[in-house]
Amino acid sequence: MTLIHWKTETDDQGLLWLCLDRAEASANTLSTEVLSELNELVSELAENPPKGVVLWSGKNNSFVMGADINEFTKIDSPERALELVRLGQELMNKVERLPCPTVAVINGVCMGGGLELAMACDYRIVYAGSKKILGLPEVKLGLHPGFGGTVRAVQICGVREGMPLMLTGNPVRPSKAKATGLVDKITDADSWRDDARKILRQAPPKQRAPFVDRLLNTALARPLVRKMLLKQVQGKARKDHYPAPYAMIDIWTAEGASSATGYEAEARSFAELLCTSTSRNLVRVFFLQSKLKSQGNKTDARVEHVHVVGAGVMGGDIAAWCALRGHTVTLQDREQKYIDPALARAEKLFSKRVRDDARRSSTAARLVADVAGDGVARADLVIEAIYENLEAKQELYKALQAKMKPGALLATNTSSIRLEELRTVLDEPQRFIGLHFFNPVAMLPLVEVIRCEDTEQDALDIGFAFTKGIGKFPLECASSPGFVVNRILAPYMGEAMHLAEEGVPLAEIDKAAEAFGMPMGPVELADSVGLDVAMHVSKVLGASMDRPVPEALKAKVDAGLLGRKSGEGYYRWENGKAVKPDAGSASVPADIEDRLILPMLNEAVACLSENVVSDRDLLDAGVIFGTGFAPFRGGPLNYASDRGTTSVVMRLNELAKAHGARFEPHNGWSDL
Repeated sequence: MTLIHWKTETDDQGLLWLCLDRAEASANTLSTEVLSELNELVSELAENPPKGVVLWSGKNNSFVMGADINEFTKIDSPERALELVRLGQELMNKVERLPCPTVAVINGVCMGGGLELAMACDYRIVYAGSKKILGLPEVKLGLHPGFGGTVRAVQICGVREGMPLMLTGNPVRPSKAKATGLVDKITDADSWRDDARKILRQAPPKQRAPFVDRLLNTALARPLVRKMLLKQVQGKARKDHYPAPYAMIDIWTAEGASSATGYEAEARSFAELLCTSTSRNLVRVFFLQSKLKSQGNKTDARVEHVHVVGAGVMGGDIAAWCALRGHTVTLQDREQKYIDPALARAEKLFSKRVRDDARRSSTAARLVADVAGDGVARADLVIEAIYENLEAKQELYKALQAKMKPGALLATNTSSIRLEELRTVLDEPQRFIGLHFFNPVAMLPLVEVIRCEDTEQDALDIGFAFTKGIGKFPLECASSPGFVVNRILAPYMGEAMHLAEEGVPLAEIDKAAEAFGMPMGPVELADSVGLDVAMHVSKVLGASMDRPVPEALKAKVDAGLLGRKSGEGYYRWENGKAVKPDAGSASVPADIEDRLILPMLNEAVACLSENVVSDRDLLDAGVIFGTGFAPFRGGPLNYASDRGTTSVVMRLNELAKAHGARFEPHNGWSDL
């Protein structure tokens, strides 16, 4: 048998060392070709078993990333999906039934199908480390495990640990995996071979769910546990938007992770889910992430030291995030008293994200208060994050450029001022870029990388590399009012104000947006970002697009009611949550959803037509990761295509006739 992706070696103890090293790939994935080769290997091993099998990876710091998601897009029917997933399940069952002990050595990232393969082995040992590397993230693709994972995760870890692993899709650290029984032993790069031999020689009992979990898995207890699981899921995802977690609960409730019936139920459910629009669009979003990361060219320029000017909420949190991600950071403001709150917030972030005391201490040491601005001269990247005032920013730039070292990059976090206006005082305006973060910095993954027509590509490349290096998704945008995210959110939030003025209860406006799939409604969003910030953006965009600032918004700001940060805005806020009054029997317009959502689509078309973003896929990605636009709909332009662009334009014309010119379709629709 000719092997392309697998390597085999039998040692003097009769153990077979089976290495997966997918050819011409930087990481292992379970493609059809990889699985086909493994199937032949396992069939041979079943006929002529060695003393034991050690399954390991030839890739550094990576075991198996999961299934080859590229192949998902080629499956065109539930019947074809069922056929393929049953073949995968049978292969895992063949691994499990081998007449010799098997151990998987997990040397790094082990996700999805990779973990399902490891669970089919008798034992699992994993390299020590603090990173979350073991997981079953299929739910994030609108799916659930399909190679037996819904059965084996519960059989090995129990329902209390196995179900959350699948329902959340969140990976766990090796220590957590060991504590829950998902792995048998923690090892390291020097000891794994000896540890693998030892566990095969001793052949201890295989991991199985704790006694309490076996009780919870009985037919009598499952309906009660089901209620608890449903309650947890319902608080995070609607069934009509994200059916996969509900399908997982249904499978477990009906089959109880039974080896006799669970695999068939899993396969049929997986096949149906794979062909839903939710899964298709979430797979699309997966590839959009890769497209965002692919922007720019490789650069030799390294950003080691970041200097941030402005220790407000945005500047302080940008500084903290950069320190968390390994950069040396100096944080400047007028006085120490303005920096102290930022350092306090940073301490909370580090406490939450860094568990090891020594690492947390070294992380905190990378963030230094710098009232005098001495760090400017040493910085590779200087980020300006002061208040939105053209003259103030320009005065700062004059002082900064006199101190910056040759080759250092200056960037602004402005949310609304065009770069062409800001850079007129600079000696090297072509090396000036925007790096527009979103609040809260630690939570929102997008950074708009802003360029002018003549911005140097090298400067942009440094911006892209830096953004990706701190774990964010960059979106290249042309310098224009509101860039992309704020521009697209503005009509959404503005229409909410129109609806409110018509007497529609605020909570009903938010409810309509959430029913579409937005993470929060426009009223709550305005309160969350701050009504003063919303008004500033509204002024900037209003001036360029002839949209008046809503009077109700201005009145709130004048009264000091700024939203969550002041305790009251449109809503009253308690313990960080909006208190939404019951709307009672108030009537809601039948067209409320279209009135909120279609202006976002219209503005997305405008951004594409005006080349604010040059690629429709990148635009969809930016809106999803920047605004939270319902991921299961695949982005505003994808949603427009699914709905039919002609239909959307007709609907916009109807809304314009009923409610005014703000709904008139942009000319760019004809280009789509």
